[in-house]
Amino acid sequence: MVKDKLMNWLNLALVVDVFFVLFSFAWLTVAVLGRSAGVSLGLDLWYRLWEPVFTPAIGILMAGALISGLLSWLSQKLAAREPKL
Repeated sequence: MVKDKLMNWLNLALVVDVFFVLFSFAWLTVAVLGRSAGVSLGLDLWYRLWEPVFTPAIGILMAGALISGLLSWLSQKLAAREPKL
């Protein structure tokens, strides 16, 4: 069904986005630790990428989670309304 394929693609995109957000958090952590030790590990680059890359990724993750939950809830409600044969 189209709905199932759409949900699968949405869930796959959310999983990829979760790992991207986790990677960006790990990069931030390592870069801050490196800065405190006097080693440049890309903190300036991370700051430059914050607005155009990481902020939308976090927003997409939150919106996708809400949409996925809403679609699952609606699917359950519609399935409960169908007559049982």
